[in-house]
Amino acid sequence: MTRTEQGVGRVTDYRVVVLGGYGNFGTVIVRRLRTIAGIRVWVAGRDLAKAEALAKETGSQAVRLDMNQADLAERLRALGAQLVISTAGPFQNQDYRVAEACIAAGAHYVDLADAREFVCAIGALDQAAQAAGVLICGGASSVPALSAAVIDSLLPRFSRLDAIWHGISSSEKTPGVSTLAAVLNYCGKPFQQWRDGAWQAVYGWQDLSPHDFAAPLGRRWVGNCDIPDLQLFPARYPGVRSVRFSAGVSLRLTQFGTWLLSWLVRGGLLRSGVPLAGLLRRGAVLVEPLGDGLSGMFVRLQGLDHAGQAQTLCWELQALHNDGPNIPCMAAVALARKLAAGTLATRGALPCLGLLTLEEYLAELEGLAISSELRVLPEAGVSV
Repeated sequence: MTRTEQGVGRVTDYRVVVLGGYGNFGTVIVRRLRTIAGIRVWVAGRDLAKAEALAKETGSQAVRLDMNQADLAERLRALGAQLVISTAGPFQNQDYRVAEACIAAGAHYVDLADAREFVCAIGALDQAAQAAGVLICGGASSVPALSAAVIDSLLPRFSRLDAIWHGISSSEKTPGVSTLAAVLNYCGKPFQQWRDGAWQAVYGWQDLSPHDFAAPLGRRWVGNCDIPDLQLFPARYPGVRSVRFSAGVSLRLTQFGTWLLSWLVRGGLLRSGVPLAGLLRRGAVLVEPLGDGLSGMFVRLQGLDHAGQAQTLCWELQALHNDGPNIPCMAAVALARKLAAGTLATRGALPCLGLLTLEEYLAELEGLAISSELRVLPEAGVSV
């Protein structure tokens, strides 16, 4: 059981299981959680040797867990897990078996999913989660957790919010095969986007557009990506007429190569880019030395201020030295911190919206080569 020191409010022995804990994102989360006093961490996954190696390095514990095992709930209960953080993607074709096992075990659940259907439909578990008194949270990542926190913080500056355009441009650091496969899953494929007050079909990785970051990033090219925000934000921010998300990479060779691939898929010459994930990843790794280690995120909001004048605000986050992959991990860390401290009372199943403030998210990035700023953009020639 969790214990709180009387008169101090300091949690001890709060048990967190990180599923996929030795992967790219899982490792970041494990290392960060180990800096929080009172949190006890299990590195979990199918490869016990990898789990034990990271556990030994970080002072954690290791356990072999497979998300597909029939007795997952019983195993979590035996560990005394109070929170499970799932980094075991890709989430595009997953069901909710891990979340359901957490409900059965009486443990909170947080994942890093950015798969639109997976995150948006997680409310189907709400009744069961409420009955069990647990939080089941999907999408604790840069989107929609951080993007929504940014918009929520800036919304009071608007009398009317008309358009949202946000995006991420990553460094040359190549993600794992599963993450790359998730991106390629919609490359060149149609999906719905809220434009001019109506749902319209767009194509993955197309509609290339430049975003001019402040120095040192400068101009980056980004294209259409399918994420939960596209469905969640029109409902969360009533009256907004356009919600657009774009993503890209720093190396233009990789960026425009993926754009060309999208046309092969859209034109029917390829059914999908997913089978090429391994090959494309090897190619991307070969050109990594050409990169600059810089990544960024932007959120552009366009509408009217309280004087009725048009305004466009642009919030930007910049990461140096390939620190960008830390950013999507910190929502889960911040939620773990709040749950362990007993300061997050929300229960039920929901996307990660409104559970973290911008300040809480950014606080987890302290000590990294990451900075943020807000710019007021001139109206002339600005369109989101």
